[in-house]
Amino acid sequence: MTALQPFELHVPDETLDDLRARLERTRLLPDSPRKPASGLSAAYLRELVDSWIDWDWRAREAWLNRHPQFIAGIGDADVHFAHLRSQRADAPALLVMHGWPHTFALQLDFADMLPDFHVVVASLPGFAFSTPYAEGPMSEKRLAATMHALMTEVLGYERYVTYGEDVTANVSDLIAARYPDHVAGIVATHAHFPTGDEREALTDAAERAFFDDLAARHSPDGAYGHVQATRPDTLAVGLNDSPAGLLAWLAEKLVEWSDTPPGDPSAVERRISRDRILTEAMIYWVTQSIGSSFRPYYEGADQPDPIPPTSVPAAVLIQRHEAGYPESLARGHYLDLRVFDRLDEGGHFTVAEVPEEMAARVREFVRSLG
Repeated sequence: MTALQPFELHVPDETLDDLRARLERTRLLPDSPRKPASGLSAAYLRELVDSWIDWDWRAREAWLNRHPQFIAGIGDADVHFAHLRSQRADAPALLVMHGWPHTFALQLDFADMLPDFHVVVASLPGFAFSTPYAEGPMSEKRLAATMHALMTEVLGYERYVTYGEDVTANVSDLIAARYPDHVAGIVATHAHFPTGDEREALTDAAERAFFDDLAARHSPDGAYGHVQATRPDTLAVGLNDSPAGLLAWLAEKLVEWSDTPPGDPSAVERRISRDRILTEAMIYWVTQSIGSSFRPYYEGADQPDPIPPTSVPAAVLIQRHEAGYPESLARGHYLDLRVFDRLDEGGHFTVAEVPEEMAARVREFVRSLG
């Protein structure tokens, strides 16, 4: 483990000039005749590309740098994170982890709303400004160990609350299960999913119906994951070389998975502003990290290990993207379930879409823990 180093972002002018030149030469195609109603459209992508060409990145870069950031060597990865310390020395600590395709930046608005917490917003190894693991797979257990080391060994928090989304939902569950003496509580908007084998053994009708519905949706909507798991390098070549292609690949998921009605891609900006969408694309572009961001898909393509139930206090807040998640599943995994509720708003990127609501919910839960 190496010393903590302050981090400040500055993208070279020549990188920005090259990006604009590539964007100005973009060749976009029209929508296919039978394009699905959900997802991106050629017209909205054109808007985003045109905005990116003239976008004031330096203003956004300055905003990012107003959030104290650091890099710490943990094992064979250099882990980047934002660390927003409260003025209260005894404030509770909160670990916030992103998933795919978002980065730490999409969660900073939420972190800003918790000045009464010490908030750590981490970049997973291989995402944004964190280096990939140099050797070995990017397993959920390894990620859990890395994030726990960041909170305890690097930052010195004896106890903390954990939160994860998408690929870090399981990581957050693992942290709570493996390190209960250090985890004061867990907040989940992507509540625990059993493994495939465990799902086959389910007998509750509501639980089986929920996963049957997910499987039906995954068939037409899950091609991105199959490609990322089976041909990651081939896909990464195109996305790493074409900013418009990268933007389309990322923005489609922001559009499709956020809590907005299908058929109007621009409606995503009711939840995630254009500045924030372009920030995500810019971070992937300047770090050339789209390929390494696929590692959870192709290295985790095999059946993940079962995650044991956790006994730490839990708040499960069901986001709209998984609105039918059965309470019985939560109670079977989170053995000290203090809160179970269904959010009225907010989809897959929950803390980014409804940051004020989620900040209030987290604050209420942590206060209830005393």
